[in-house]
Amino acid sequence: MTVRVLIIDDQNDFRRLLARHVLTGFDSPSVAEYDPAARGRLPADFSGSAYDAVLQGDSVGGEFGIDWLRDLSRRNGFPPIIYFLSKRSPELEESAIHAGANACLSRKKVDHEALIAALRTVQARRGQFSRPAVQSEDSTRATRFGDASIRGFRYVSQLAESPVSSVYLAESERSGSKVALKVLHQPPDEGSGVRNFDRFLREYQIAAAIEHPNVARVHDFGVADDHAFIAMEYFPLGDLRVRIKEGIPPRRALTFLRQMAEALKVLHDAGVLHRDLKPGNVMLRDELSVAVIDYGLSKHIELDATLTNSGEIFGTPYYMSPEQGHGRDTDARSDIYSMGIIFYEMLMRRKPYVAGTPMQVIYKHAHSPLPELKAELKRFEELLYNCIAKDPARRYASADQLLDAARELERDETER
Repeated sequence: MTVRVLIIDDQNDFRRLLARHVLTGFDSPSVAEYDPAARGRLPADFSGSAYDAVLQGDSVGGEFGIDWLRDLSRRNGFPPIIYFLSKRSPELEESAIHAGANACLSRKKVDHEALIAALRTVQARRGQFSRPAVQSEDSTRATRFGDASIRGFRYVSQLAESPVSSVYLAESERSGSKVALKVLHQPPDEGSGVRNFDRFLREYQIAAAIEHPNVARVHDFGVADDHAFIAMEYFPLGDLRVRIKEGIPPRRALTFLRQMAEALKVLHDAGVLHRDLKPGNVMLRDELSVAVIDYGLSKHIELDATLTNSGEIFGTPYYMSPEQGHGRDTDARSDIYSMGIIFYEMLMRRKPYVAGTPMQVIYKHAHSPLPELKAELKRFEELLYNCIAKDPARRYASADQLLDAARELERDETER
């Protein structure tokens, strides 16, 4: 039995290289090539039914290869896809698998034996990858997340809910791993649903473009039953609020601050302000490290910075800089302010400014004296005050400056 393969990639030399591997690995294979740079996207009705497998590179018409992968893998009856990465890492491979890849290989040095083994595997399973037209009642119920049915994920439990979205613990049917599935409540074409959908899309685009141990990984983005969803890294240990309640040793708090600053630097270098830093958006990767999540309020999105009718504001008043709380222009120093407030809470196990209403909290951020630390924590006050000064000009000007200060203080703590 011969094998029928379609190769998709911008680079002619790479397509020819893969073709040679296939031609030398099988008797009389059928190999076709497709150049996205010259021919654009494959037609929407192209099902690939004439092929046993598709070899897709991550260089496709100047677009994100992962987007092509996701589009093709979701087409009914589309053959298995073997995906080639310019840069291999566990995170990128996991993202590709979540997007629909059957296997991931390196394009820099094609492993002939691995490629042929992958092709023989999909050849042996020919016809098993088409999607069933009808799901059983149990299967349908297992893929139900609120009002949306999201194929490819199994419901485990609900983790959180807000007026805009719900977050579920789910299991990926493809990889078997646990993910956090964030589902938008409103369909993207209904009123404010358009704006919320834009935030969702922006959150995915930001996280998908960043690879850093202190930034949460996002695996997938899509629309199911007219509800947008994001599949992201699941953190079984929860968020920083849990540790704050239990109490965080000062040295550990400083380490967490430095790691958050590492994440902030990556975001700022990418031209993104977070604008909603708070303990609930800092997840525990393990006992010694944290990762920042949730970029839905990033500055790249057009947002209304005024109060809503319910008295709520975009962002969280307890951690909001004076300029953000009063609707003035923000920059990197506003995120640094929020990080300083989190640092204070880690050290003191309480928020520095509390009041009965959001507006009163915002007023205190702008006008109340700087909060003092306990006597045994005074050594951290200089760093803290350089983060939470009322005047942005008196704060660290960048995440780099905060990082330098945090690292120096960490060295001092090690020598104590």
